[in-house]
Amino acid sequence: MSLPKVRTCVARQNIHSPFRNSLTPRFSSVIQRHFSDTTPSNATVSASSSSPAEPSNTKSKRKPLTKEQRDFLSAALRVNQAGELAATLIYTAQTPPLVNAHPHLRPLMAHMYAQEEGHFNTFNSLIAKHRVRPTALYPLWSVMATGLGWSTAVMGREAAMACTEAVETEIGGHYNNQIRTLLEMFEQWEAEGYEVGEELQELVKTLRRIRDEELEHLDHAVDNDAKKAEPHWLLTGVIRLGCRGAIWVSERV
Repeated sequence: MSLPKVRTCVARQNIHSPFRNSLTPRFSSVIQRHFSDTTPSNATVSASSSSPAEPSNTKSKRKPLTKEQRDFLSAALRVNQAGELAATLIYTAQTPPLVNAHPHLRPLMAHMYAQEEGHFNTFNSLIAKHRVRPTALYPLWSVMATGLGWSTAVMGREAAMACTEAVETEIGGHYNNQIRTLLEMFEQWEAEGYEVGEELQELVKTLRRIRDEELEHLDHAVDNDAKKAEPHWLLTGVIRLGCRGAIWVSERV
């Protein structure tokens, strides 16, 4: 079975070099507007109707993002989109040889692919909306992900599932780190009397949902004998190391 061809076209207009403060001035203003607008006070106190002792009815305000926080959000969206691209290509390459040898895996492979494609589309929309530059290494990651998927599938069901186990172990931890950083940011803002914008709260919900689906794939892989791949420690170790390297590079390039 071959799965639908993945669309990897992302809006790139008005994208500038990552080596000039990581974010263009235009994106800085856009992400400031979307993620951290300060809510103006619309409360007025009439001198004739209110005493000076009465508190003003001022809405909670939102703290502007620092450059470090904007850089973090930009890098997070960029690397997440690159990772989900790789995941769709791994499953696309694994499916034909794996399903030919093990037809009962067809529904599982289709299910995992569909979820990864949904993740990829989510981050495509987010980086286009906030005008984040995608990774410059799209061609390299595409070739490497396809090669990894095909080679592990040819090695057998256990090796293909060990590949999923290794990738999802790293990706689950990666999403957890992003969620933790955002929650620490929220806690600091709230301690200072600021409110957290709805869009950032929604981003955390999205990351949690995607993380949980990635960890579901990890469980499926283990249930389908990922641990029986030989040599398991070497195969998963090499793949995990490659994932960590790809994450580090994609956050920056």
